[in-house]
Amino acid sequence: MNKTEVIASVAGDLLATEQALDAAIARATTLVQSMIGGRTALSISPVVGAEAQTKALETIAALGVARQAIVACHEELAKDHRRMGYGVYAEGGMDKGQTTRPETIGEHRLRAI
Repeated sequence: MNKTEVIASVAGDLLATEQALDAAIARATTLVQSMIGGRTALSISPVVGAEAQTKALETIAALGVARQAIVACHEELAKDHRRMGYGVYAEGGMDKGQTTRPETIGEHRLRAI
């Protein structure tokens, strides 16, 4: 793989991770809405399921912390990218004229030796 393909692969994995965290946050907030809506629809006391709802809200908070960390990771990678003199690549990790995103490296990740 050439330099552009490796950089695009890492960028693709980063984007996928950011999107997965956003999706997890959205799904978890939907769960909390569902819990509240279900309790309301069944005319159940707010005390019932309060602990479970608290745990779901703690999960959302933890996902928020994880999202902040991946955004910080993104910022650090961008700094490294510029520091190494790689310049700016097309948004989304694609070269001019390229119509599909390159495949990610997946399990064959690069490691520092």
